[in-house]
Amino acid sequence: MDQNALWQSVLNDISNEVNPASFTAWFQKLKLIKIDDNKVYIEVPMPMHKTVLVKNYFSLLDQAFYKYFNKNFDFEFLLKEEIKDYLPLTEEKNKKIESIQIDDYEPEGIHDVPDDTKDSLDDWESNLIPELNFDNYIVGDSNRLAKTAGMIVAEQPGTVHNPLFIYGKSGLGKTHLMHAIGNYIASHSKKKVLYTTSEMFKDEYVNIINNGSSNNVKEASNFKKKYRDIDVLIIDDIQYLVGAEKTQQEFFHTFNSLHQSNKQIIISSDRSPDDLKLLEERLRSRFMWGLPVDIYPPDYDLRCKIIRAKLEKMSISLKVDENVIDYIANSCPNDVRFLEGTINRLMAYAAMIVPEKVDLNFAIEALADYVNINRYQTNSIEGIQKAVADHYHITISDLKGKRRSNDIAYPRQIAMYLARTLTEENLNRIGLEFGGRDHSTVIHACEKIGQDLKNNPGLEQILKEIQNKM
Repeated sequence: MDQNALWQSVLNDISNEVNPASFTAWFQKLKLIKIDDNKVYIEVPMPMHKTVLVKNYFSLLDQAFYKYFNKNFDFEFLLKEEIKDYLPLTEEKNKKIESIQIDDYEPEGIHDVPDDTKDSLDDWESNLIPELNFDNYIVGDSNRLAKTAGMIVAEQPGTVHNPLFIYGKSGLGKTHLMHAIGNYIASHSKKKVLYTTSEMFKDEYVNIINNGSSNNVKEASNFKKKYRDIDVLIIDDIQYLVGAEKTQQEFFHTFNSLHQSNKQIIISSDRSPDDLKLLEERLRSRFMWGLPVDIYPPDYDLRCKIIRAKLEKMSISLKVDENVIDYIANSCPNDVRFLEGTINRLMAYAAMIVPEKVDLNFAIEALADYVNINRYQTNSIEGIQKAVADHYHITISDLKGKRRSNDIAYPRQIAMYLARTLTEENLNRIGLEFGGRDHSTVIHACEKIGQDLKNNPGLEQILKEIQNKM
């Protein structure tokens, strides 16, 4: 059996042992690099995969390979950029290592659980929205880490990343992800999950304090039982506890009670724990106990994926021109919620007019008083990438890719330099738009081009030509 066929057989065996969502999250993008004596080298897409595979799936991989070799192996999990450091490929045969991609795996519904599991929780009000799940949570570079962390927590609530602290600006999908985690846990276990917002928590607590009736003690007891006699607490928009000192104290005790009992806590905020300066220090420090993950504004590719996914469910999907998708994606650069509202507006207008096709002119007319046309900026990162790629006769994928040859690397540095000087985006966002690169890479690119401008008069003319294209 050759290496490709062996790897496919191993993956098939593993897919029969884990649920579809777990297979998709942790095995679908793995690549078998090499089997060498007693060690198997496997490429993983993210650092988090190393931890999860070693901690949770090592024995499963070991059993799968034992079936075909009748011996045990050690496993080395490597990121793509680590391969050349760990595996110096001196032999000719190693220069032709094939990347093994498995076929797209169509996961079954994650809500398919035994009836007795559902019945046991029929009287529990979780406040979860069933429609918000992992299947319809669209993933791109800006939210992939948060989704992966969410999957880990969903599979092992209370054992890892506790609390999970998700932060990012409003409208980026934090609430959707939190509901997806909660729905997954509720569908795959008998755990009691409660979703609430910090304002709801505060209002309930304040009402008890202000209620001077004889039932006050009973209400306080019910309040504590509601928030502490559960397995998973999901609390949205924690920043709204700012200024509510007594409520912060109560949440502090609730947090401690749950955490000490290994109950999962999931929190969202519009800013990082370090930036919640007006919250008590003891609360902010506890938010850092687990894993803080941020969600960035969606890049152009993710916006297009969201638009297409939304349109697939609509009657006008076959009428929409590709340039309409491009127009909407560029008109709504920072907010998924606004993006979805724009699509709904377009659909409503189409339902009234019933056009034969939805082209760019129709979209501009439909959205004229809804989107700000000036947001279709020529100096957006996408616009810069298009202009640079056109000037150097390469593709945007080249600029975002991993190739480091000078004919690609130098235009990439120019594009990063222009993104830094012509837009208001921060270093992290620019790096994200260029294939998820680190902010230090952007700094290096800017310093490199800045220095070249001093020594190469012709470069300034090139930059002007690129800006003219924009």
